[in-house]
Amino acid sequence: MSDILVLYYSRNGSVARLARQIARGIGEVDGMSARLRTVPPVAAVTQTAAPPVPEDGAPYVERADLAECSGLLLGSPTRFGNMAAPLKHFLDSLGAEWASGTLVGKPAGVFTSTASQHGGQEATLLTMLVPLLHHGCVIAGIPYTEPALSTTRGGGTPYGASHVAGQQDDPQPTEDEAVLARALGKRIAQLAARLHP
Repeated sequence: MSDILVLYYSRNGSVARLARQIARGIGEVDGMSARLRTVPPVAAVTQTAAPPVPEDGAPYVERADLAECSGLLLGSPTRFGNMAAPLKHFLDSLGAEWASGTLVGKPAGVFTSTASQHGGQEATLLTMLVPLLHHGCVIAGIPYTEPALSTTRGGGTPYGASHVAGQQDDPQPTEDEAVLARALGKRIAQLAARLHP
């Protein structure tokens, strides 16, 4: 089995639920499995270090997860058209992995969630791709051959999977959002199987 690392930060559960849909898509590809990981929160003031294991959900990412994966999917809620600080903080710490080429040639994609329809999803997805390009990843999005991309009334973009939580902060993806998240996971897994058989 080859692992696709699904690495995310989720504050209210929406991104975590997209991650699980992406993991389902990865599981549809023979020989591929999803490795769900998260990043610890950051604080503006110094406080006690985060525990080594979160109270619930996916375990915290370790550098070995990056080295061992065959592909990568990054997820974050949108913060003014950009990824949330915890994910950015983790990515900013990967100088050694960048210098050694840990992610070079690995397929990668991105996913996000916003509270509003025009909350900066596409800007967030594009800014999340920039560090992946610097790391030498092979970037992939969702092609328009996926019918739900043309019918969705919520999230879902060619740049990556997305979810609109709405005014009630509903973490549950719509059917189209879930279909597109699974399609992205499956696509990255298929690319990984071809690039790293």
